[in-house]
Amino acid sequence: MQGLITVKYRVGPSSVAGAGKGFFVEEPVAAGRVLIAPTHATHTVRLAEIFSPQSHPHAETSVVWFEDHCVVSPDYPDDFFINHSFTPNAVWHLGFVFALRDIAAGEELFLDYRHLIAPGVALDFRDGATGQEIVGLAWKDSLRITAAQVLALAERL
Repeated sequence: MQGLITVKYRVGPSSVAGAGKGFFVEEPVAAGRVLIAPTHATHTVRLAEIFSPQSHPHAETSVVWFEDHCVVSPDYPDDFFINHSFTPNAVWHLGFVFALRDIAAGEELFLDYRHLIAPGVALDFRDGATGQEIVGLAWKDSLRITAAQVLALAERL
């Protein structure tokens, strides 16, 4: 993700067992607010390069950006500590992260990682709440789902 964080926040122990750190907002956030805007996407890497026999050195920090391209980061910026949920309070759409609902100060942020990982790729951990496998969605499905969520937010504003 690696972008401009537009809210006061802190990184601390996650509420998800086994997740390590989490990303917490430190101020109330209204539904529809942009929480993170892309700033460091200077170039992309094709998914084939990430999954080549000699995997890209930053494959662990890759985020699918569009179609078969992703952005990689050599470090773990703070926004990488946003954890996964199938019932997230934020949505990632084309590099922007929007609040899906009003979020209280001190609340941990969650995204649906299926929109951030390569299509058909299963993560090596499962959803903390359901135990379900987390598998990347096809680009067109992810785009359709997140666009509908952002449009629904815009219509409520």
